[in-house]
Amino acid sequence: MFALKAQQQPQDDKMTWFADAKLGVFIHWGIYAVDGISESWAFFNNYVSHERYLRQLDGFTAKKYKPKEWADLIQASGAKYAVITSKHHDGVALWDSQAPEALTTKKHAAAKSDVLSPFIDRLKQTGLKTGIYFSLPDWSHPYYDVHTRTRRRYDIAADPKRWDSYVQYYQQQLDELSKAYRPDLLWFDGNWEHSSAQWDAAGTLQLLRRYNPQIIINSRLDHHGDYETPEQGIPIVKPEGAHWELCYTMNDSWGYQPFDRHYKTPNMIVRTLIDCMAMGGNLLLDIGPKADGTLPEEQVAILRELGRWTKKHAEAVYGTRAGLNDGRLREKSTFSKDGKTLYIYLDSQRAKYRLHNLLTPVKNVRIVGQPTKLVYSFNEQLLDVNLPANAFDAVASVLAIDFDTAPQFTQGKTSTAYSLVDMLAEPSAQHAAEHIAVSSDAGDNIFAGKLTEDGVFLTSEYDAANAALKQWISKHAEVLHDAHAGMPQGHYAGYSALSKDRKTLYLFVAGQPTGPIALKGLKNSIARIFIVGEGSMLGHQVFNKFYWSAIPGIVYIDIPKERLDKKMTVLSVLLDKPIDLYRVEVGAIESNL
Repeated sequence: MFALKAQQQPQDDKMTWFADAKLGVFIHWGIYAVDGISESWAFFNNYVSHERYLRQLDGFTAKKYKPKEWADLIQASGAKYAVITSKHHDGVALWDSQAPEALTTKKHAAAKSDVLSPFIDRLKQTGLKTGIYFSLPDWSHPYYDVHTRTRRRYDIAADPKRWDSYVQYYQQQLDELSKAYRPDLLWFDGNWEHSSAQWDAAGTLQLLRRYNPQIIINSRLDHHGDYETPEQGIPIVKPEGAHWELCYTMNDSWGYQPFDRHYKTPNMIVRTLIDCMAMGGNLLLDIGPKADGTLPEEQVAILRELGRWTKKHAEAVYGTRAGLNDGRLREKSTFSKDGKTLYIYLDSQRAKYRLHNLLTPVKNVRIVGQPTKLVYSFNEQLLDVNLPANAFDAVASVLAIDFDTAPQFTQGKTSTAYSLVDMLAEPSAQHAAEHIAVSSDAGDNIFAGKLTEDGVFLTSEYDAANAALKQWISKHAEVLHDAHAGMPQGHYAGYSALSKDRKTLYLFVAGQPTGPIALKGLKNSIARIFIVGEGSMLGHQVFNKFYWSAIPGIVYIDIPKERLDKKMTVLSVLLDKPIDLYRVEVGAIESNL
């Protein structure tokens, strides 16, 4: 089940800051951090009783809470906005709500204080935009109809006045939040439990606009949202809406859970940000503070690395727009807002970069954040750029290509068949290997019937090839002798091919990766992974695969540097069945049973 799409609307002034921001920080803080259990869902799914869940109020002290440090760290991370939970589905308000029967940290928790106001006050001082998360359901409130997954308090049709009292209750809370904080953004959640009419979504939006006519609303206020909110799974295909934001955890949990050590590395998080930018979206990255108000050190480290990378590459982050997502590039890319600079994100070190099918003359080529002057040539629709080894960032480098006007590319098929004549005329074995990877990915196999699986040439035509290239071809004969078209764009930031039975996936790896290879949207189980031509077995890790979600996790594969092929490395990924790819648009998660 997925949340309804945000309304399609033209770009307007109120969405400009959001489209430019690219990075926000989500904060899930509440009494669930005391025992380190799932926020609200722990009692909803009957993992613990509601009574036991609420005992956590006694342990929510916030005694080491330093809102200035939170806000300053978020600002230093490069984020341009923050969204903090004011109230999750458990109904515990972090501010001093005066709504009837409200549970609050001021009245009912050990902290005996409004913990929301100090953070938002400091956030506004930094100049960052203020976002407030608000749960439409309140599973603890006596006016609300749903209590747990298996228990309801009443039926709305039988007791409409009680439901009307609940709507008045939650709208009073929104009125309090609007009056106190004048948020720039309201992040709703939980809309799936009732219809737009039952929520009085139109009345709620009218209420919010009284305080801020330019307020931005996410897609989870039915039919009234400004942007879409895919959750956890990085989109494979670009979302259809003009604006979207991926909400994403650093480990597998939204709130603080001490036993969840499954953290992604800072490298993985930075590359997730790049994924989002390349498709024109934002990343809303979550942190989960402890009950005393301190932040887990792993989360702090990730925010600091984000800050280093975004500061260095600021021009290729803020204000960028979606890049080339039509198969012309496999690397992630964006455009500057005026469309005159193409940013290409490189997550591997390589000696040269080639851009094909380019019609527009190049004004300049540079590495963002590096003073090194690049040597490049442009002719016959081909841009060749020499890349010095000292120009690369430890995580991801950004190649900026400047034009006097928005660049134009050739139409139609972007990778023409690579012929035997072309290959033999290529003086560089590395360039030939790159062409072969592109050709194999497109399903244009020049070796079919001319090369055995174990690397024996069946025709003398290849005798004219230089020795280094012949050696590379022979080494990788397993894939090249019968390569079939690879995966569509979005699953891997490189070229790929498939075996005839589609049970083996081959990944072409250019240069020296600066982090693990990322493979998205693979529904298959992996039997084994090895390096083609030399047999080294490789391990892999899967992140963001949740048992309650159909969305596949991300497969990360580390390749030892000493085993890389200088021309082009190829990985063989053996699958449990013919390849099965997930290309559904990612939506909101409505149950984590």
